[in-house]
Amino acid sequence: MKLKWALLAMIFTVAAVLSGCEPLLVLDPKGPQAKVQADDIMLSIWIMSGIVIVVFAILVFVLVKYRASKQSADYEPPHIEGNMFVEAICIGVPIIIVIFLSVMSVKSNYEVEATPKGYEGQEPLVIYASSSNWKWHFSYPEEGIETVNYVNIPANRPLEFKLYSFGPITSFWIPQLGGQKYAMGDMVTTLHLAAYEPGELMGRNANFSGEGFAENTFDVEAMSQADFDKWVKEVHDTAKPLTEEKFNDLLEPGHLGRSTYTGTHLEFSPAPEHHHDSADSDKVSEEGNHHHESSDSLKEEDHSHHH
Repeated sequence: MKLKWALLAMIFTVAAVLSGCEPLLVLDPKGPQAKVQADDIMLSIWIMSGIVIVVFAILVFVLVKYRASKQSADYEPPHIEGNMFVEAICIGVPIIIVIFLSVMSVKSNYEVEATPKGYEGQEPLVIYASSSNWKWHFSYPEEGIETVNYVNIPANRPLEFKLYSFGPITSFWIPQLGGQKYAMGDMVTTLHLAAYEPGELMGRNANFSGEGFAENTFDVEAMSQADFDKWVKEVHDTAKPLTEEKFNDLLEPGHLGRSTYTGTHLEFSPAPEHHHDSADSDKVSEEGNHHHESSDSLKEEDHSHHH
């Protein structure tokens, strides 16, 4: 009786605690990429739960049906040959599950690496997100502004985050918009995201990068396009320009609050030329060839002038 009441008390306690918990961020998507990943996670959980329930049910059945019984000392169990049907189930079902999960993973991986579904015809907002110990720098090259430790984005518009690092490898992650992607010092990686609606979100570095890693976070605010344009105008009216000297100070290891500047560090400290995205790589290659041709032209002009 005491055991019964103890079990009931434990069940009610667990239920009360879980009812007060907020939903996991990865299971509360606010964008199409995160929705794909959340659906995959839930489908995997249901499949694994089904497997566990079936296995435990079989275990209970076997323990009950074939439990030890009072038999004579000379009892010998009957000889039973293998069952092809049972063996086919034991081998075939796991193979089917692995194939299904593999196809699902590959399909969803292509989806989250591309422009968010439903936003293919829109012009994306390009934001360079670079990390340093232990801060995040967000450069808006088209808008000509830069922020530290926070990023404002328009809702219902595709986003292209160009990621790289001024220090150790970090991982850019906004759980409610999509999965994480690494930011490295010698190349630029591209992360495609979008937000369904306005709201405040949380972002962070998901890769251990030293003693300040735990507080290496940033704020994300999705807003309407009109509010985003208004914010850009306010920045140009009120913020100070970002100088190379100021930017070098920002790169010093340590934690900082939020700050906003006009101009970007891309003007005097450009992103690495090596891009992970193939389209970006081709673009960089073309730009490099154009620069090389221009250099050759200048050399020829200088040579002619000398003669």
